[in-house]
Amino acid sequence: MKRKVFNQLVAWKNKQGRMPLIVNGARQIGKTFSISEFGENEFANTVYINLETNPDIRQIFEGDISPARIVRLLESSTNMRIIEGETLLFLDEIQASERALTSLKYFCEQAPQYYVVAAGSLLGVAINREKYSFPVGKIDEINMFPLDFEEFLWAMDREMLADEIKIHFAEFKPMPEILHKQALELYNYYCIIGGMPAVINDFRQKQSFLTIKDLQNRILNEYIADMSKYAKPATTAKIYGCYKSIPTQLAKENKKFQYKIVQKGGTATLFGEAIEWLLLAGITLKNQRLEHGFIPIKAYQNLSDFKLYMGDTGMLTMHSGLPAQMLLSSSVTDNTFMGGMAENFVAQQLAAIKIPLFYWKSEDTAEVDFVLQIGIDVVPVEVKKGVHTRSTSLAMFVKKYKSPYAIRISQKHFGFENNIKSIPFYALFCLNNY
Repeated sequence: MKRKVFNQLVAWKNKQGRMPLIVNGARQIGKTFSISEFGENEFANTVYINLETNPDIRQIFEGDISPARIVRLLESSTNMRIIEGETLLFLDEIQASERALTSLKYFCEQAPQYYVVAAGSLLGVAINREKYSFPVGKIDEINMFPLDFEEFLWAMDREMLADEIKIHFAEFKPMPEILHKQALELYNYYCIIGGMPAVINDFRQKQSFLTIKDLQNRILNEYIADMSKYAKPATTAKIYGCYKSIPTQLAKENKKFQYKIVQKGGTATLFGEAIEWLLLAGITLKNQRLEHGFIPIKAYQNLSDFKLYMGDTGMLTMHSGLPAQMLLSSSVTDNTFMGGMAENFVAQQLAAIKIPLFYWKSEDTAEVDFVLQIGIDVVPVEVKKGVHTRSTSLAMFVKKYKSPYAIRISQKHFGFENNIKSIPFYALFCLNNY
């Protein structure tokens, strides 16, 4: 599958002052495939080491971790040459070896001529454990996500539709109705399938929403297994409780995360570590509340109030038990969970294009789903599941913080009316160049 991360990997390869690279991301998002494809296309050969499944090779990193020794022993154990400037050394699941992680520092300092890429599904969790020594300042990093909607269109052989969406976004003119309907249908498909490559590939082959459930369920079970493997026993139950509550949190009218839903009397002190674990593992995304819409918006976040979304809409659909037909039906618009699903989609797309997630709530009842900092402007964003889009919160925010305009994301065509830019769900990826 064509992935945007490929260009980031090529940029890293050609970068002056390049350091060993770590690619972070949740399980099953395609890190191994993308890095392997990068190695195949950009290098004479790739030496692939999986440190989670190969305990014998992990022992190479115990003791002396000078690059010369490691390269020599890896060559002997794999029977493959690691040639300076020609070979990609790929250390997968690097969180399984503390010393392998530390060795990246020495590759940076003593052997920068080697191309070294490391990947870890739970690196964010592992490096916070006391025994891990993270090579701060000695590595480059890329954060990888599930396929965004544009990549999904590419995978579904609809690259021309993706290009057409970008053209109409640039011109800010409605698409022809036939293309608009096709794009919305594929948006609904994405909410069911999500951005996990294996799930998308299964749907491409079988064209069935039934068969993908087994794959999605397997990934969710891997999440749960990781909670036990990479967290202390006392924390595991708390992580699972927070994770289990996400569909309930999103079904509320007020989608602010409430600890009391996880457990009666629950508090941030009790569950804060569990929330952080889910975020670092890439399973969830956090949308932080802003108290004010001033520049820089990050300075005005309220760290105690937030919304929590799943990192992938397909995983949310499976986790919640939402029937696929509800997402495919245009008549179901008044279900509060459907609104939560729409917000989750927007959060996932914004995160994929590196836009920080913030929302705003006034002292009374006004609320804006997302707030973007675009240059020197602060722009409120409202998400509406259907086409009925009447709200006063956007106007209130614009007036209070002198925003040049507002954005409404819904199923409606591109348009600009009453100082509100209407953007269809399917065009969110275009904000990357906004």
